[in-house]
Amino acid sequence: QVQLVESGGGLVQAGGSLRLSCTADARSIRLFAMNWFRQAPGKERDFVAGISRSGDTTDYADSVKGRFTISRDNAKNTVYLQMNSLKPEDTALYSCAGTNIPSGVARAHNDYWGQGTQVTVSS
Repeated sequence: QVQLVESGGGLVQAGGSLRLSCTADARSIRLFAMNWFRQAPGKERDFVAGISRSGDTTDYADSVKGRFTISRDNAKNTVYLQMNSLKPEDTALYSCAGTNIPSGVARAHNDYWGQGTQVTVSS
């Protein structure tokens, strides 16, 4: 079992930035391709960004391309989501998830989930 813990959420004005972190508690995060998802109240959970185990491949939802950057530091057992030019519609609970695939990225079939960190963007 792997526990993922997100941090870095908060309240920010539109146009501002936040950096989210996702850390694994035990097994090394390097074993997993990692994804970020978000869920706004009353809406379905949506894919935001993904990164391969080595970090050489990334994937983004169209809504965040050019504004968000996913990265990882396997030595620190941490995956990041840098969010710039935030918009009110980015307000959501952001969760990280790990998927056990040998290479590449995969939006579906995530094996482990964190509890999430709230991001609120005011207009």
